[in-house]
Amino acid sequence: MSEATTATTTAKPPRHKVTGDVHLLLRCGNEVLFGQRQNTGFEDGAWHLPSGHLEADESVIDALIREAEEEIGVTIAPEDVRFSHIMHNSSSGGRMAFFFTVRSWKGEPDNREPDKCTELQWFSTDTLPDHMIDYCRAAMTHVAAGESFSIYGW
Repeated sequence: MSEATTATTTAKPPRHKVTGDVHLLLRCGNEVLFGQRQNTGFEDGAWHLPSGHLEADESVIDALIREAEEEIGVTIAPEDVRFSHIMHNSSSGGRMAFFFTVRSWKGEPDNREPDKCTELQWFSTDTLPDHMIDYCRAAMTHVAAGESFSIYGW
């Protein structure tokens, strides 16, 4: 191997790996459903959208539908999911946070994870809760402005 080839090979940075998560903007009129976090070890007491991580071999739409059922007990049809925003977030070494809006679903939202969530509550998009996770508040601002992409924390 030549010196030029060795230098190129060793100088190449490692490929970035990113965690993907999905966030549900379940909308009823001008209101969005939030849950208040507890016992998670991160931002307990903050209000946050129903959300979760992508699992292996799962699309972002499938993940959103699964998380909605697991966390709040609603059934969402894939055709009712609308892309709202994607955020490249610096936390945990880099995350891609996908935000989707859903205005039609089956079932009544119910707190299915009382060990992680104290309660569910609807908030007007004009009057978001005071205590939210910062990147979520930023994403909500971008969604309201019709901006489909943002970078947070880099």
